Amino acid sequence: MTAEEITNEEQNNIPMEGEDITQKKDGGVLKLVKQEGTGTELPMTGDKVFVHYVGTLLDGTPFDSSRERGEKFSFELGKGQVIKAWDLGVATMKVGEISQLICKPEYAYGTAGSPPKIPPNATLIFQVELFEFRGEDITEGEDGGIIRRIITKGEGYTKPNEGAAVEVCLEGSCEGKVFDKRELKFELGDGESLGLPSGVEKALTAMEQGEESLFIIKPKYGYGNTGSSKYNIPGGATLQYKLKLTTFEKAKESWEMNSAEKLEQSIIVKEKGTQYFKEGKYRQASVQYKRIVSWLENESSLPEGEEQKAQALRLAAHLNLAMCFLKLQEPSSAFDNCDKALELDETNEKALFRRGEALFAMKEFERARADFQRVIQLYPSNKAAKSQVALCQKQIKEQHEKDKRLYANMFQKFAARDAKEEADKGMENGGGMEVEESGGQE
Repeated sequence: MTAEEITNEEQNNIPMEGEDITQKKDGGVLKLVKQEGTGTELPMTGDKVFVHYVGTLLDGTPFDSSRERGEKFSFELGKGQVIKAWDLGVATMKVGEISQLICKPEYAYGTAGSPPKIPPNATLIFQVELFEFRGEDITEGEDGGIIRRIITKGEGYTKPNEGAAVEVCLEGSCEGKVFDKRELKFELGDGESLGLPSGVEKALTAMEQGEESLFIIKPKYGYGNTGSSKYNIPGGATLQYKLKLTTFEKAKESWEMNSAEKLEQSIIVKEKGTQYFKEGKYRQASVQYKRIVSWLENESSLPEGEEQKAQALRLAAHLNLAMCFLKLQEPSSAFDNCDKALELDETNEKALFRRGEALFAMKEFERARADFQRVIQLYPSNKAAKSQVALCQKQIKEQHEKDKRLYANMFQKFAARDAKEEADKGMENGGGMEVEESGGQE
């Protein structure tokens, strides 16, 4: 039986029966299974669910139907996007299940109703069929790299930010085998030093206090193509982490700090970033330097002496970020930070040199050479810049030779094509004359 097959006569005689699925057991939502679903898994809070439904009043009057529209309805479960009865009812359903939900007003549209179709204080009946559910994608670009399934919803609405102090219970597994089980206290941004993949820290920034969730983490946010020798994780492995965010204390946002605090904290995190850099933890170092930029980039209320300190810190942060991104083989980000540094100091030796390195990595050899030549012009004793100019010239020469060969082949192909076209054209003209002569003979 499908929801479409329920006749008006049947709906008029629907008994007020079913399982009370409310927490209070107040009879507010009664559920009656019409068709059993498959499997054992139920959707979790935050999952995106896809359903068909038919909604009627107690007298059988229909007021809404996704089936009539011919399009499944989807929503995120437990997020208050639908009436309470639906959040409760669909959470108890399996894929393929069809259930009847009888919903009292306090779990539906209440004393106001939803005019003109749903009157005040209306008890509603829904026939709901669950087709599919999937976890919530918490990545910024929604690339499917980190999928969350909420086991226990957290409290409140605030979430940890970068630099927040968190307490977390975690259990990491790969292909069904647990490889990491710990209780940790740390600051977000320091996870790499504890052997945590970047996806775990990204996951924590999406959680509420007290929340327990299961995260599916793809290699991009896990241990990548190299894997982890420490945990015997192969390259390209998808990870599962069960995380419980016990408690956290947010790091102060820029707007919560006065100018003196921003300067003080910038000095602290600069030292922290430098330590990470020395240890080869370039991603963690970059997190610290980014905090300096976010705090000081738009700070305009500093006295003159403090402004100079702030500018020096911003310059150092951009230069260090450029170096981090070069180490991480992200030349475009390195280039952007060099540009920012040169806005603060247009003749800065390190900024010009590192921008040249970024351009070289991006295979823009002529622009890279120009930057290295500028370094030599301003700082004649810079031997490294002279070596880089020579490397650029070598690459430019090789590129020119490659282009010459490419164009030579291209012109030969064009010439051959043109010759063939001319030959084909001649044959077509000759053929026409023969036909004409033949026609004359007839």
